[in-house]
Amino acid sequence: MFNSFRKLRHRIVYKLIVTVGLALLVVISTWAYFNIDYQKSRVMENVVAGTDRLTNTIRLGTHYAMMLNSRDDINQIIQNIGKQPEIENIRIYNKNGQIKFSNRHSEIDTSTNIKAEACDICHRSDPPQSVINLDERTRIFNSPNGSHLLGIISPIENEPSCSADICHVHPHDKKILGALDVVVSLKETDKEILLFERGIIGLAIFIFLCTSTLIFFFVLKFVSQPIKRLIKGTELIAKGEYTSEVVVSQEDEMGQLADAINKMGREIGEKQTELNKQKDEYQNLFELVPCLITIQDRNLRLIRYNHQFSDRFNPIPGDYCFHAYKGRDSKCDRCPVERTLIDGKPHYGEEARVNADGSTTYWVARTSPVRNEKKEIVAVMEVCLDITQRKRLEENLEKSEKKYYSIFNNMPNPVFVLDMDTLNILDCNGSVTTIYGFLKEEIISKSFMDLFMEDEKEKYEFKMRVFSVLNQVKHIRKDGKTIFVNIRISPSEYPGQKVLLVTISDITKRLEVEQQLIQASKMATLGEMATGVAHELNQPLSVIKTVSSFFIQKIVKNEHIDEPILNNMLVKVDSNIDRATRIINHLREFARKSEANLVKVHLIEVMEKAFEIFSQQLKVRGIQVEWEIEEDLPIIMADPGRLEQVFINLLINARDAIDEKWKLSEAGKDEKRITLKAFREANNVCVEIRDTGMGIPEPILEKIFEPFFTTKEVGKGTGLGLSISYGIVKDCGGTIQAVSEEGQGACFIITFPIKDIEDGKADTSR
Repeated sequence: MFNSFRKLRHRIVYKLIVTVGLALLVVISTWAYFNIDYQKSRVMENVVAGTDRLTNTIRLGTHYAMMLNSRDDINQIIQNIGKQPEIENIRIYNKNGQIKFSNRHSEIDTSTNIKAEACDICHRSDPPQSVINLDERTRIFNSPNGSHLLGIISPIENEPSCSADICHVHPHDKKILGALDVVVSLKETDKEILLFERGIIGLAIFIFLCTSTLIFFFVLKFVSQPIKRLIKGTELIAKGEYTSEVVVSQEDEMGQLADAINKMGREIGEKQTELNKQKDEYQNLFELVPCLITIQDRNLRLIRYNHQFSDRFNPIPGDYCFHAYKGRDSKCDRCPVERTLIDGKPHYGEEARVNADGSTTYWVARTSPVRNEKKEIVAVMEVCLDITQRKRLEENLEKSEKKYYSIFNNMPNPVFVLDMDTLNILDCNGSVTTIYGFLKEEIISKSFMDLFMEDEKEKYEFKMRVFSVLNQVKHIRKDGKTIFVNIRISPSEYPGQKVLLVTISDITKRLEVEQQLIQASKMATLGEMATGVAHELNQPLSVIKTVSSFFIQKIVKNEHIDEPILNNMLVKVDSNIDRATRIINHLREFARKSEANLVKVHLIEVMEKAFEIFSQQLKVRGIQVEWEIEEDLPIIMADPGRLEQVFINLLINARDAIDEKWKLSEAGKDEKRITLKAFREANNVCVEIRDTGMGIPEPILEKIFEPFFTTKEVGKGTGLGLSISYGIVKDCGGTIQAVSEEGQGACFIITFPIKDIEDGKADTSR
């Protein structure tokens, strides 16, 4: 029972009812108390006022009898008035406290103590008071039968009529002659007050009980029952049953609280579902993450670890991390977990372990503190990633870097590493010193453009950024000498930035050899053209010989020569001398050794010059030449002297092919034909040299441009003509190819890019 009461004490309904009941009891009790007190005060005031009026009535009623000194009348008046049931006693005292009149005969002429209860009101001071208000003259006391009595004593004052009366004289200096004491019973008044008190108390109890009952049922229905439902609902939520709802069919705060709890339950359910999902995800991440994860306490013991760690090391419960990881009996010298426990900060480190097979396993470890709700470090999480493969790759990479750096430094060709924006030299290999004469420390940080000719820097700076290949570029060595190089440019990565990797090939000696070969080819070509050149020179010499013989005969015969004839013959001599001079100069220019220099060239002019020096040989052999030239061909960039050699070589090959075919078969005269064709195609100028000779067999078609390859008999060809022609065309930025069918003649197609209008140069960088 005590436990039930104890449980009841802790219920909010009990506390609410007791609190409200006590408050209501105090309020009603206070109201009843003050109401009873007020009513008692009103009743007593009415009784006192009535008694005071009765006292005045008696005093006034006996006043006349006293003036006549009629004692019988006074007694009769007092007796008559004293017969009223509520009047208990009427007394008249003289100034000495003797009762002179009373409604009780036994009290007449008896004396009372002047300090008695009735007299003490006036005689409490000396001299006695003569003026006293009603409250002080009123007294309430108990009668022998237990009822309350109300007494009012009133002083009888000395009047002038009394002090001057002839029958009894009172000194005029006496203010008070005696006192009238009227005592009335309060029995009925007490009954009335008691009845009123009981009524008020009963009413208060009734109101308290009714109000308490209403409050009890109100609290029970609208507070206790909803609270029980809310408690049950919250208990279900606490157990994880988030779908259940609290049913409170009220629109007050309890209903709002029920709705809030239902909403809270739904939201908690959703959050819990999401939390469980995240928990599962984190658990899966923790277990499936491809690294080793451990949680260690302050003693470096393993609290928790993932499957990766468990499968890898198979630790025993409560094992130390250093024993599980490395098989050690003591902690590591530089333990990142220990440092995290000391300073509370994450730490990073690399660990290694020698396996049973002698191999080494490497990890990279990262630690992070685990704190409780008081922010105290209680454990450390360590994440380790196996970097053995990366470590081996780093070692291999280091070896590879050393290897390739060694190759870089020992390459026979100079290699430069240039800043992509400024073209400054960031690095270079040792071959730079061999080719250019600069020490490595002298050239690094300088501009790569300082190696170019002063007037070519701007042009090649642009090409360095655009093209990947630059051929036959002039460079300046440290000693001031000029060398020819081919440049290969490729973008690359350098630590921290993008760079250009530039490889240099010194072609100076190769060009010198090529020049010698070209010159030798020219000399061989001149030998091939000797017959034609002799015939070309023989014609003007014959004219000169004829004219000189004519003049000699005329002079010997002393004959007169007409002026028009003389003038005409001299003009012919002069023109044929000019013709012989042009042939000789042409041969001299063709035979002269010259450096490659690309200039603006009209292709037709070069073709005509080549044909002019070679035309006589073709005529002698009866070979027809057909020209198919498109008008207004664009200008190209080329070396005219070398390009003339190309056309001469091709004409010689065409001539020989036709002669070879003519010797082997009976062919008509019309079949000895060479066609020269020039036309524009897109951004190129194309030249075709077609013959009606033997043609080129397909198996050797791809070899004809190789050096020293020839199909001619020994002593009749060097095998350099087409090879040199191929190099010359390529140096001019063009291409050359052969198209042929055996027995149907051959066609050589040469293509040159049209001159670039902006910089006046052909693109020779490809």
